[in-house]
Amino acid sequence: MNTIRRRGRLGVVLAGAAALVVTGLSAPAAAQNDIPDVDEVVHSKNIGHVANLPKEGPFEGQDAFNSDIAFTKGHAIVGNYNGFTIYDVRRPNNPRVVSQVLCPGGQGDVSVSGDLLFVSTDYARTNDSCTSEAAPASNPDSWEGMKVFDISDLANPEYVSAVRTDCGSHTHTMVPAPERGSVLLYVSSYSPAPDLPNCQPPHDKVSIVEVPTERPQDAKLVSEPVLFPEGGNSGDGYSRQTTGCHDLTAYPEKDLMAGACMGDGILVDISDRMNPKVVERVQDNTNFAFWHSATFNNEGTKVVFTDELGGGGMATCNEEVGPERGANGIYDLTGSGDDSELEFRSYYKIPRHQGETENCVAHNGSLIPVEGRDIMVQAWYQGGVSVWEFTDSDKPEEIAYFERGPLSDTENITAGSWSAYYYNGRIYSSDIQKGFDVLHIRDPRTAPANSVRFDEFNAQTQPSYGKGR
Repeated sequence: MNTIRRRGRLGVVLAGAAALVVTGLSAPAAAQNDIPDVDEVVHSKNIGHVANLPKEGPFEGQDAFNSDIAFTKGHAIVGNYNGFTIYDVRRPNNPRVVSQVLCPGGQGDVSVSGDLLFVSTDYARTNDSCTSEAAPASNPDSWEGMKVFDISDLANPEYVSAVRTDCGSHTHTMVPAPERGSVLLYVSSYSPAPDLPNCQPPHDKVSIVEVPTERPQDAKLVSEPVLFPEGGNSGDGYSRQTTGCHDLTAYPEKDLMAGACMGDGILVDISDRMNPKVVERVQDNTNFAFWHSATFNNEGTKVVFTDELGGGGMATCNEEVGPERGANGIYDLTGSGDDSELEFRSYYKIPRHQGETENCVAHNGSLIPVEGRDIMVQAWYQGGVSVWEFTDSDKPEEIAYFERGPLSDTENITAGSWSAYYYNGRIYSSDIQKGFDVLHIRDPRTAPANSVRFDEFNAQTQPSYGKGR
């Protein structure tokens, strides 16, 4: 999410359980202009809303946004602007809270590798502890960056280490480096300013943090490769000026990374993990305001980029904005190495108009692992969750949807699904205000995915699936 840099509060570890709320398994299809009432749940007939766990404890407040999700050992780890919550989803229709860690710092982007959890801190703090206070980013002693937790005991996470990174860590992408006995975290951040001593322009780079798997306490910043040596998008047109990247998605098996970098979409060769090389770069100064995130198809022959028009806080899923802005851009990827090319094919945006008090725009999603087809589940904030197919790059279409009516019919309150990912037979959605949702899609087009299982899953570190896996 592209937001103003905000502030957080204190930190302890809590554990507890939460009540289960189960809704019906069917609802009438919504017409394009048929906007649900406040909090009314509607969905297509082929998707069921099987569970919801509301935010609890120190995360109950409206400013405690739920954010991204990582999965490990049948558990979902949901980031929050105030820390993170670990849910047991081994019985997906009956999830339960295992532990909750209060460690404020904004964004709370999460990824997992083995017994290690990595959490992004994007708001300036007085120090790197979980009991830090908010601090002005203009203070050279303020802290932002990456935090590392030991989650070998999921009920009792332990804070291990922290690494400062320039401009903090808005998001990060974990790439395993077993040959180095470590994992690498590619940290994305942006919006430098001359009065921010730890976030100076031009900030045309990413930060690489290395975490030794056996000695995570020795995590450190090891490289700051420049991705835009001649500068990125100037921002003179419709698109935002490029001053860093918002999100990176790696496909380690193919030595590729796709970057969504404000005014630019990039393809990066990561065959040399410490020296990523941009091999293709595209812009869309007509319809893309803010390149936000990226997803490869399983074959690595397509990239879906998202445009977070309005930074996630605006009502853009309406007739006035139209079907091409605040949407996904589907690109075919041809060639390899320095000869790689990204060719634009089409846009995809949810076909249902949302209310003027509903923040709605393309956001985080993942593939549904169906071999031979390109199917994705995706969050759209208060536009809900959309399952859509792009096997034909020119003709994407929606398969299923789930959404709630506006949080309010009088004011635009930031809410809705931040991330929606498929994991081991279910769709899991992190709702900014409503908590943790579990959905079950029953459709012949997605049915083959039910047999695909991953012990660990990070949406921004794409695994492969199918016969070649």
